[in-house]
Amino acid sequence: MRFAALRAAFVLLVLLPARAAAGLPVEKVIIETRHGPRIFQMEVASDDASRAQGLMHRTYLARDAGMLFDFKAVVNTAFWMKDTPLSLDMLFVRQDGTISTIAAQAVPYSTAEIVSAEPIRAVIEINGGLAKRLGIAPGDHVEAPIFPMRR
Repeated sequence: MRFAALRAAFVLLVLLPARAAAGLPVEKVIIETRHGPRIFQMEVASDDASRAQGLMHRTYLARDAGMLFDFKAVVNTAFWMKDTPLSLDMLFVRQDGTISTIAAQAVPYSTAEIVSAEPIRAVIEINGGLAKRLGIAPGDHVEAPIFPMRR
């Protein structure tokens, strides 16, 4: 009986949050840095419900994974980490696909607002500290279907 209860708890804590995100489209996103391209497979949150859910309740994010929040317009926005147990780097991306600012290592469960410094088109969330480790910096260009191709 004890094993069944543990198994049920595992399903609720681990598998259900992963399934909830399974319905989001996944796209290849490339961030062009001074040190070369950094390639990710990102879930795309492009409606109010998926943007509100984000990466809440996730306990694991693969190193080459992340989430791209597409606002479909240029907006001023703010995020928080209230129900998010992972530390995340938030990359605020302009309409032209360049990174405006990076909020590094957002604190899990914090209700402090993380505000875009200027109007942006999208936000990318990756594992906390990964932007620094990979050399991702403001001014780098993001290649994704929502951004124009660089010439």
